[in-house]
Amino acid sequence: MAKGPTVYHVAERAGVSIATVSFTFRQPDKVKASTRDAVLAAAEALGYVPSASARGLARGRTGALGLFAYDYLLDPAHGRREEGIAASVPAPTEGLGNEDLRLFPLYVDEVQRGVELECWRRGQALLVGGGNPENNEAVLSDIAGRVDGLAIFPRSVPSEALARIARRIPVVEVSESDLNADLDHVTVDNESGIRAITEHLLTVHGMTRLMFLGGMPSSDNDHRLQAFLRTLHDAGLSSARGPNYPCGSDERVAEVVRLLCQGGNLPDAIVCATDQDALVVLDTLAAAGVNVPKDVAVTGFDGIAAGRVVRPSLSTVRQPLEQMGRSMVQLLLDRLDNPEKPPANVHLPVRLVVRESCGCQAA
Repeated sequence: MAKGPTVYHVAERAGVSIATVSFTFRQPDKVKASTRDAVLAAAEALGYVPSASARGLARGRTGALGLFAYDYLLDPAHGRREEGIAASVPAPTEGLGNEDLRLFPLYVDEVQRGVELECWRRGQALLVGGGNPENNEAVLSDIAGRVDGLAIFPRSVPSEALARIARRIPVVEVSESDLNADLDHVTVDNESGIRAITEHLLTVHGMTRLMFLGGMPSSDNDHRLQAFLRTLHDAGLSSARGPNYPCGSDERVAEVVRLLCQGGNLPDAIVCATDQDALVVLDTLAAAGVNVPKDVAVTGFDGIAAGRVVRPSLSTVRQPLEQMGRSMVQLLLDRLDNPEKPPANVHLPVRLVVRESCGCQAA
């Protein structure tokens, strides 16, 4: 087989150095647009494809990062429904594009986009995978064996498996996890976010009977619950009926709300651990004929797109989801360059967004 074109052929044809050709493929944002176009045109004309394996041998790296995500990224037609989405929302038809903002993008999708964008900016390939309880350790190990560093969502794999991977390659986790203190983390200010939305309900709307409701347990949601209870305590109040968290599933969240409706003992407001929990609450209240926000206010946490299109629109705390993903990549690359540094934590701010579901006008 004839030897294919090399970086030298591309550089000669484009009239640039081989370093410029390398930067065009690895860090395109650092190359002037006209030069980048000339290099890409030369590569296309010659049929040149950069060799990832050769670059990896030269640098001692693969030039790729990995992202391990929750199993609800997988096609629900295979038997799993998106976690946390209300039962009234139909699963997308297999093979068709999904434009339903109740299903996409979710929290994990927006964080993943940030990872993708930063990998492109840094000239890194990205390997994305997800599993389920039966095979996630095998999938994780397979991804980890192909990449220089791994970004992961909390509690998606057993901590023992994660610790084993972290002994071989850098690992960064997006959460306020207390389980893996030796890892780099990207976290958000859960405390100020929950305090802001709870104080908004107390001071702007004069509500005094608030409850916390959430489905799946997570370290972030644990912190949000504690922040909620502290905010009420500081105001001289306690949670109405006690916090209902973790319920364990969206079905259990819906069941709790139905029981509240049947007992005629709804609080003034339901502060949900996530936007996806809030969507379940809104659907369940609507099915019971309860008016939001007239009869009860509902709030979320995340700021996913569905909160803008649902009616009433959802008051929430917006996380900088894209920046969270970008920060994970930045931490991984910094760890690769500085392996002896102590564990780092990028702590990002959040923003209160008030809309119709708390009684305000849509933002």
